Amino acid sequence: MNIRDLMTSDVQTVSPTDTAQQAASFMLSADTGSIPVCDGDKIVGMITDRDIAVRGVGKGLGPDCSVAELMSKDVVCAHDTDDVLAIAQQMSDKQVRRMPVVDADEKLVGMVSLGDLSRQSQEAAAKTALDGVSADGGQHDQH
Repeated sequence: MNIRDLMTSDVQTVSPTDTAQQAASFMLSADTGSIPVCDGDKIVGMITDRDIAVRGVGKGLGPDCSVAELMSKDVVCAHDTDDVLAIAQQMSDKQVRRMPVVDADEKLVGMVSLGDLSRQSQEAAAKTALDGVSADGGQHDQH
């Protein structure tokens, strides 16, 4: 099964020039802790609630600072044709709970989450991803 078969395709995004407050507002309305940052239709980063709280507030930045100042830039992405088990392993290895999905042109086309893996009867995939995400590990930027 390909990741496109279970990804969420209706994805809210923010731009690098949006403010931290705008990103937080989008997270609140979408009930999510992370949002892809796109320049046009290309993903350039991810911003999480933790980025806003820890990076932003920890550095004394206010709600008007740009998303670009807080986002993680090295984003791990899945391709829409990737195998579900391979992506579950990648999520485990990178300890991420959500992963952007891009097409062959690197255009953002969706997101896949641990919840997507578990809801689609992909028990082995969900277990693989969850085992890695919940393991003690080093630093990671993307949630």
